Amino acid sequence: MSAGGSGGGAPEAIPQNKLIAFGVIAGLVGVYLSHYLVAYVSTAFSFIGGLAAICAIVWGAAAVRRVASYGLGTGVPSIGMLALGMGVVASMFGLAVGGIAGPIIALLSAAIIGLVIGVLANRVIGMGLPIMEQSMTEIASAGCLTILGLSASMTGTFLFDAVLNNVVATGYIAVIFIAGGLAILHPFNANLGPDEKQDRTLMTAVEKGAIAMIIAGIVSITTDGAASAPTILIGLFIWYMAFEQYRKYVDRDAYDVVGVGLLPTEEEGSE
Repeated sequence: MSAGGSGGGAPEAIPQNKLIAFGVIAGLVGVYLSHYLVAYVSTAFSFIGGLAAICAIVWGAAAVRRVASYGLGTGVPSIGMLALGMGVVASMFGLAVGGIAGPIIALLSAAIIGLVIGVLANRVIGMGLPIMEQSMTEIASAGCLTILGLSASMTGTFLFDAVLNNVVATGYIAVIFIAGGLAILHPFNANLGPDEKQDRTLMTAVEKGAIAMIIAGIVSITTDGAASAPTILIGLFIWYMAFEQYRKYVDRDAYDVVGVGLLPTEEEGSE
């Protein structure tokens, strides 16, 4: 069964190249800004890591939308989990060996891993999707930046020791894996079908990314290098605005919006 229902490329109001630039530039800049502003100004700026993660999530959700529209069916959730799996490996490797250049090395590592997996999927497994290599490269890279952004939001830095001790060793990496993975894979699943629209799908990504940001803010209560209140409050504001916009898109695209009333009681249903 086709996930997207079209079996071909999905229509794009925003070209994918612009979304790539948005995800890469905003994601990396946000991760670095979070680190330096926390180090030299105030821990309150750790929320910028959450904003970086949202930018990466929107990019990743757009890439999932493109490749899944060719008819992957149950492969949509698998791609989201694979993205974060690749992202975890690449981000830890990059931060471990890269020092201050860690996020850049992590991003490049994720892109290479994603490209290799895309080539294997297309040319060894034989999936035969025209954009598989590019999409897997993008999804892995977006997953990596999502992990880096949420980690920076939780700890106030991207330096390896802090992330290892406060995110990996504590088990919070599992929280990032689940929240980030759902934010990347869920938007297309939530909107798939013949009336799927790019703006509605990507607004879902913003909304889910805001939830991940809120969770990161809650986790940051347990760490010393980040401030939780700004992350939680800004995340809640973004979530509310994104959810309201998503609701408007649903009203726009739905054939009709009606109230179903209360469910019938057992006695009424048996009549």
